[in-house]
Amino acid sequence: MINNNFTGISAKKILLLSVLVFVTSLGFAQKSRKIEIGAVDSIFSKTLNENRKILVHLPKSTQHTGFARQKYPVLYLLDGDNHFSSVVGMIEQLSEINTLCPEMIIVAIPNTNRTRDLTPTHIGIDPPFVNKDLSDQSGGGEKFTEFMEKELIPYIDSKYPTTPYRTLIGHSFGGLTVINILANHTSLFNSYIAIDPSMWWDHQNFLKQTEKTLETKNLTNVSLFLGIANTTGSDIGLTRVKKDTTVITKHIRSILDLSDFLTKNKKSNLKYGYKYYKDESHGSVPLITTYDGLRFIFDFYKSTLTVAEEINFNKEVLSKIEKQYQDISRHLGYKVKLPEALVNNYGYRSMSNRNNELAGYLFKMNVTNYPDSPNTYDSLGDFYVNVGDKENAIANYQKVLDLDKNFPETKGKLDNLLK
Repeated sequence: MINNNFTGISAKKILLLSVLVFVTSLGFAQKSRKIEIGAVDSIFSKTLNENRKILVHLPKSTQHTGFARQKYPVLYLLDGDNHFSSVVGMIEQLSEINTLCPEMIIVAIPNTNRTRDLTPTHIGIDPPFVNKDLSDQSGGGEKFTEFMEKELIPYIDSKYPTTPYRTLIGHSFGGLTVINILANHTSLFNSYIAIDPSMWWDHQNFLKQTEKTLETKNLTNVSLFLGIANTTGSDIGLTRVKKDTTVITKHIRSILDLSDFLTKNKKSNLKYGYKYYKDESHGSVPLITTYDGLRFIFDFYKSTLTVAEEINFNKEVLSKIEKQYQDISRHLGYKVKLPEALVNNYGYRSMSNRNNELAGYLFKMNVTNYPDSPNTYDSLGDFYVNVGDKENAIANYQKVLDLDKNFPETKGKLDNLLK
């Protein structure tokens, strides 16, 4: 009889886990009749002496009720108003629909004066790249970096559920800023994606200084992915491009010079990857570079389980998952616990397969890892019902209602046991 009751509990619980995100977002959408991917926030910068708007996306799991509150890595996005929606969709696809990268908070920074903020040095007129207006506005990159380091990042960390792991993405002048921060403010971010960066800046003097700086840097545990567009407008091969001296190839030659340097400079221990997109222009390359860059940076995050291991979950498979999360923790620089929903799901599957020893271990693990989660005690209560331990089932259901009196179904289950 207990097993028959359990079948109903298990099916409902697994269904709850699988549709929780959908139900939460659907209910919100029905109420507001809008699909929202983020919110507008702002911060006044004393460094820049202006108010800065920011666009913030929080993972859907922040809306889960009954589960433990999580903290997330943060992705900072330059030229934020141009790339926010596409990067949000990409991160959701890679982290929520698949498990190819962690769920992340996205902080997109729209521009007020792009040339001022995203160029590291002031330069004179440099036809055809830099006209007088561009020259006059150039060179505020260090102040912009100071704004991020001393104002924006502390603000985000104080207001949102962040972990210490941060990624920076920038395109063109934004890519130039990415390389500047990598070279001169290395510890500010853990990983970087530079998309077709303007390494021609300042007659390539910035490039030369960057190479000189990076020669002596220890970049252990730092990742960089570099995307290179075909800006020649032709099918000319890269070997010929590198030998060319015309202004038409100056942009791509400068990036290739940087890439060659980074490839050869093994002693820095930088995790470096790049790709040349011969079919993409300067304007079309951001989307595909961001995708490839995220896959490169978080290559350690993908599940290594085979289909057979997924289907035939047991202690050996659990051990493999635990080792993977130890590796994830090592790469991110802080302990990452096995996800509550994942453990919960495997717990119910083990219980359904009558492996109560493993099921009990998993549910108790979740309580230890997430002691403030009503869901973990509800699941452990279900386990005790299944094994006929009424006293412990009642205690865990009561703990659920102490934490959240409105937790789905728990009050009814408790009432049935107290009859």
